[in-house]
Amino acid sequence: MKIEVNQISKSLGGMHTLDEVSLNLNQGEFVVLIGPSGCGKSTLFNIIAGLIEPDQGSISIDGQDWTGKTGRISYMQQKDLLLPSRNILDNVSIPLVLKGMSKKAAREQAVAFLKDFGLEGFGNYYPRQLSGGMRQRAALLRTYLQASDILLLDEPFAALDAISRRSMQIWLKELSARYTASVLFITHDIEESLLLADRIYLFTARPARVKMEIDLQNKDYDQMERLQLKEEILVILEEENRTQD
Repeated sequence: MKIEVNQISKSLGGMHTLDEVSLNLNQGEFVVLIGPSGCGKSTLFNIIAGLIEPDQGSISIDGQDWTGKTGRISYMQQKDLLLPSRNILDNVSIPLVLKGMSKKAAREQAVAFLKDFGLEGFGNYYPRQLSGGMRQRAALLRTYLQASDILLLDEPFAALDAISRRSMQIWLKELSARYTASVLFITHDIEESLLLADRIYLFTARPARVKMEIDLQNKDYDQMERLQLKEEILVILEEENRTQD
């Protein structure tokens, strides 16, 4: 088990946001969190990343307590946050430089990943010269180089158009099959969750609790069964949205 989230509760600004949330992420697994907007999924990511502390509960990574500690995992938020003054190679090299590697050595290590991340030939381009999808690829590579074994991805494709988003989803699924990273992924897109996930945690409205866990990796759903599952998830989310409103 790479991550164990144990009974996490959190209130922000007097609002009860997370209510005894427990979940886990196993080695090499792709786990998706889906739930109503504003239910607390990003707050949970901030707690897992050590950026804020929970009011209750703990975060265990590789069997060690990492509650309130930073630096162990990679966290990519919705915006790519690439530095406009640096080219793509220098942008993706930043985590390696921050770890103490020389700029030259960091660039040499990062350049080896450009092809797999769909950025071959674009190392000297600047963010403004790339499409949204290409910038997200660069942001994902930078995230991977920060800590290659555990990635937190918070709606990385939400700002893309439908065609680009689908292309990026397929690319990420193929990439995750080649690399051994364990991924926690937030989305509001049911189709995206069913395409990418080994397991899905479905959250309630705020304060967030785990309402349902869906295991996809050991079941061979046919097209009709997947449509039925999608409808089931949609009905639950609509009910939770009404509760939150």
